[in-house]
Amino acid sequence: MNPSDTQTITVNGRTVSWEEGMTVQRVLEVMNYTFRMLVVKVDDRLVKRENYASFPIPAGADVKVIHMVAGG
Repeated sequence: MNPSDTQTITVNGRTVSWEEGMTVQRVLEVMNYTFRMLVVKVDDRLVKRENYASFPIPAGADVKVIHMVAGG
């Protein structure tokens, strides 16, 4: 990992400032993602909704937030 990348994360392809102690919940707040039906992956690891407030985001992580849409 490049040392210059250690204070950022990538969220859906966008570079975002990383904070010490950052969690999935904090990433959703920073990105202003409020949609209820979300799937979140951190470095290709699926995070359950009940773990959003406690799941740590490491510096340099690749976070994917996918909005689920119901249809028929």
